Amino acid sequence: MNKKLLTLLLLLPFQLLFAQSKTLKDFPSGYEPEVVGKRLANRFVEGKHALHMGKWIGYPEVFNWMGALKFASLTKDQELINKLQARFEPLFTTEKQLLPIMNHVDVNMFGSLPFELYKVTKDKRYLDVALPYAETQWIVPENANATEKAWANKGYSWQTRLWIDDMYMITIVQTQAYRITGDKKYIDRAAKEMVLYLDSLQKPNGLFYHAPDAPFYWGRGNGWMAAGMTELLKELPKNNQYRPRILKGYQAMMKSLKNFQTKSGMWNQLIDEPGFWAETSGTAMFTFAMISGVKAGWLNEKEYGPVARKAWMAMVPYINEDGNVTEVCVGTNKKNDKQYYYDRPRHTGDYHGQAPYLWCTVALLEK
Repeated sequence: MNKKLLTLLLLLPFQLLFAQSKTLKDFPSGYEPEVVGKRLANRFVEGKHALHMGKWIGYPEVFNWMGALKFASLTKDQELINKLQARFEPLFTTEKQLLPIMNHVDVNMFGSLPFELYKVTKDKRYLDVALPYAETQWIVPENANATEKAWANKGYSWQTRLWIDDMYMITIVQTQAYRITGDKKYIDRAAKEMVLYLDSLQKPNGLFYHAPDAPFYWGRGNGWMAAGMTELLKELPKNNQYRPRILKGYQAMMKSLKNFQTKSGMWNQLIDEPGFWAETSGTAMFTFAMISGVKAGWLNEKEYGPVARKAWMAMVPYINEDGNVTEVCVGTNKKNDKQYYYDRPRHTGDYHGQAPYLWCTVALLEK
């Protein structure tokens, strides 16, 4: 064999590896994750509280806050960390009434935020706030109904309701508790719960209906599942009994999403409906899950790296000059009506969209 040809053949695997590794790096001006993240994180600091039912800090704000905090920590931006801490400080005193109660899947998720603050600051006050939110997801209240008690008797959270949104709301608190404490009970809870939802709700094509009685592949709902599996897989021990099932469910979903990505790089409000509009929050959640999977080795980089890059390049132009993400579907309850999903209002700067964009910046910056 020609010596020059042999040298080229030997170098080829390294050249391919280098080419693939660049798919999630070397972004053009304005698309760099550190630049985008700074715009979005500082926008959050300037924003107002987004309350749930007008009473408590709502989950979109919590997850936006966490995204900003993770970005600030990763980029070692102490000034931004200080501002994010300062926003929480009144919750110990003058705004204590805004701390969510601990009686529903959509409010218990708040605990994930003080867990993250404790991770960054090591201030025990945050841990003291966080732990009860994780514990009460599994402590059955006296006024629980028969269905809630039945779930608890099977080892699941009494807050189980088999809505796909739950697989971020429940698992993120338990996963965060495991990250901070190292207590395996938290990650085992989350993993068992996730397998229940996968076995109950995932369809043969890898996607999820919004709910059993809402047979539509709603973008952000599926995004919660994608992000929940991603966060769980990041922490789930390799020998955990539930890991193979969760990884299988995750990979099946990513394969389907790859096939449904539009030519523009986005995903639509209903994923399988080409006539629907491109929606940013679901797209960002899928992109976060895919970036993370490529970097962790759960997905083939050559196959999925370009998909994730194309999505990121499509997403960034949806951020306006004020640092607000546009085309974000508003909060959406389930409904057995396709037109209902098409007609949902689209907001600009809605925390449902701001948060997963920040998650993407963190995933792109992480090694």
